[in-house]
Amino acid sequence: MTPEDLAIVVRAALTELVSSGELAIEVPTEIVIERPKVKEHGDYATPVALTLAKIAGRPPRQIAELLAQRLTETPGITGVDVAGPGFLNLTVAADALGALAQNIVTTGATYGTSATLTGQNFNIEFISANPTGPLHLGHTRWAAVGDAIARVLAAAGADVAREFYINDRGVQMDRFGASVMAAAHGQPVPEDGYHGGYILDLAADIVAEVPGIRELPEDEQLVRFREEAYHRQLAQQQRVLEIFGTHFDVWYSERSLHSSGAVERGMAALREHGHVFEEDDAVWLRTTDHGDDKDRVLIKSDGEMTYFASDTAYYVDKRARGFTTALYLLGADHHGYVQRLKAVAACAGDDPNVNIEILIGQLVKITQGGEEVKLSKRSGTMVTLEDLVDEVGVDAARYSLIRYPVDSPLTLDLDLLVQRSNDNPVYYVQYAHARISSVLRNAAELGVDWREREFQAGRLDHEREGELLRALGQYPATVATAAELREPHRVPRYLEQVATAYHRFYDTCRVLPRGDEEVSPQHVARLWLCAATRQVIANGLALCGVSAPERM
Repeated sequence: MTPEDLAIVVRAALTELVSSGELAIEVPTEIVIERPKVKEHGDYATPVALTLAKIAGRPPRQIAELLAQRLTETPGITGVDVAGPGFLNLTVAADALGALAQNIVTTGATYGTSATLTGQNFNIEFISANPTGPLHLGHTRWAAVGDAIARVLAAAGADVAREFYINDRGVQMDRFGASVMAAAHGQPVPEDGYHGGYILDLAADIVAEVPGIRELPEDEQLVRFREEAYHRQLAQQQRVLEIFGTHFDVWYSERSLHSSGAVERGMAALREHGHVFEEDDAVWLRTTDHGDDKDRVLIKSDGEMTYFASDTAYYVDKRARGFTTALYLLGADHHGYVQRLKAVAACAGDDPNVNIEILIGQLVKITQGGEEVKLSKRSGTMVTLEDLVDEVGVDAARYSLIRYPVDSPLTLDLDLLVQRSNDNPVYYVQYAHARISSVLRNAAELGVDWREREFQAGRLDHEREGELLRALGQYPATVATAAELREPHRVPRYLEQVATAYHRFYDTCRVLPRGDEEVSPQHVARLWLCAATRQVIANGLALCGVSAPERM
């Protein structure tokens, strides 16, 4: 019996109480079922009586006692206790709890998915780096976390599109082109240009692949170097992200935003809602109507569009493409964008609490040997995504970046991330998966075809088995909460708890027969439990974009 099963049972009991006239409430669609902090309090608990007390106009304990009477009659529930002001502690029969193992194995890769966000359509924009250099450590955090958010949203039933906004317009592109051109001629890079070994690499590649480029007129040469370097650097970013396991559905060019007329369409949409005005020969958006600290310029007095004009048009364009919610994942230096982007949504006639979300990620630094690592191999003064992957691998990098809340600064210890020990969280979880895979291989070698034998759920009645089963039962709620709150770090933290519960179970409960011992129903039931645990770990690691190895 899963927490979802219990939620259905509690909801049915409430419906019966309403039908009989014992309660006058609207039965809630969501019933919270959680694991008690003290194991002696039962397998599961619910605070539903406390949440309904005010609506029902009755003491919560009284509601809990009414519910308890109904729930004690439910097959599979062996104990219902009313605790404190009105908590309900539930104890589930061993066979009802043990049945979860078979359910997980049968459900497979879809265990943990739900329809909680069905009908919601998200555009998730993250990284959005300038195509003027390698992706750095800050981009790397969003490459992992943004992708994980997309995965948990999809697991909760939402439609999701991952989008990378290419900042390929503006003065930084000309500086980039000038830097590469200078390097191609053996000249110093301009002071306000881009530095690092990658500029020399780009220059050498372009000179080798575009004969005669250095003989072109200077203006034409600058444009050619800029465009050649742009496409090569963008391709490098795309290649590294694919290696990192982060795939984008849309690569959206800022240039195309302007060339397609999207900026003009966005401006027209804002004018329709009456928030565009002219003052001092400039065109403004009255964002102060919606909580911004000042109005924002769209077109300067010299006729040049501001970057904010691109931002507004880009949001309007996303909505025009059919996305219900535009989710922005921005760096630590973008706190000022939160209110102005929400104001843009409101100016466009949208609900800023529904149609737009902004998450701010804090800074990341890495240490090695107790010292902060600051310099990259080829990019000058920053650590790149490629550097991190070279040092610790994709799995360790992704898992470590995802397992912390994004709104807190993060320090990664490279020495720890390459350790093959339980102190390394990703190794600890992956090892649990590999350990279970080894157990199942050994069972096959012994000729124990556990899938074909009768599964007796009631055999899983040991304390450690119950502990592990209850942990496995929390996986769907963990995924749903991670999606609802946009907090994918809940998944790896949960997996570590499952790994601990499994090791405790395995160290106490013998799974395989020894010597000439006959295969018992208990052996079979425990193999189902092992397989269920392996499935949950594999499903959770997949949400992190991390592999689930069968051997380590």
